[in-house]
Amino acid sequence: MMRHLIVFLKGLAMGAADVVPGVSGGTIAFITGIYDQLLNSINAVNLSTLKLLRKEGIAAAWKEINGHFLLPLFAGIAVSFLTLARVFKYLLDSYPHLLWAFFFGLIIGSILIVYKMIKSWNLISLIALILGTVISYWLTVVQPGDSDIALWFVFVSGALAICAMILPGISGSFILLLLGMYYPMLDAFEHTDVVFIGLLALGAMIGLLSFSRFLKWTLSNYYEITISMLLGFLVGSLNKIWPWKQTLQFRTNSHGERVPFIQENVSPTFYQELGLDPQIGMVSFLMVVGLILIVLLSRFNPEKSEA
Repeated sequence: MMRHLIVFLKGLAMGAADVVPGVSGGTIAFITGIYDQLLNSINAVNLSTLKLLRKEGIAAAWKEINGHFLLPLFAGIAVSFLTLARVFKYLLDSYPHLLWAFFFGLIIGSILIVYKMIKSWNLISLIALILGTVISYWLTVVQPGDSDIALWFVFVSGALAICAMILPGISGSFILLLLGMYYPMLDAFEHTDVVFIGLLALGAMIGLLSFSRFLKWTLSNYYEITISMLLGFLVGSLNKIWPWKQTLQFRTNSHGERVPFIQENVSPTFYQELGLDPQIGMVSFLMVVGLILIVLLSRFNPEKSEA
């Protein structure tokens, strides 16, 4: 029971991270020691498992896909999305720089931990690090889309976002932001839009089952290179998590609410010139709290331990 509770709590943490653009649930899975187990369990959902289900029944198939691990994990992720979406929407509206500060600390802590996982450096690993940094940084500066929402586009967005969510350092929510789907997603969870949520979840499930196999292959055959690129993703994503931002453009969502659309990073001094309190002390404190939390999580259950 305690083992399942711990997995559920990690699912909560993954879901909480995935709600905020710039933070990846894959990062949380990676540094809390369940990443490999997550990939292995997802990859076990295949045609062979369906054949096993027909021949030996539910119990055998459940064991094959490590259902005792997947169920509490995805339950935790679902609970986070259903409950924290509203909380984070409020925090992003009311205290954005404080929320970004906490997640900035989380990313810094993640960078330190992932860096230690790289045992040896060579030219290819360095190139992978630089490439990952450039790609991730580019994603943070691309202007988000503002396309009309069609049902098929909701499905496709879910598939694309989950590919990012399972990658440490790449935020699925940020991909949704780029596609113009992030605030509609928050609205859907806040107002329990079953059709929107269902299509998003279906797309995510299809994307998860397909992309996880490719990611597992790269980690098995090119571990150092893959981890180096993931480290670059983390470094590049810091641009998105910078606490002090100036909103350049707003948009009106489907419920008539005015929400930030395009933002740019500014210094604490310029933030104050805008008539806003930079709260440097509190921002610094929350950064440290986020960093310490990640370090404690990694020590609580190191990467190779079994959840």
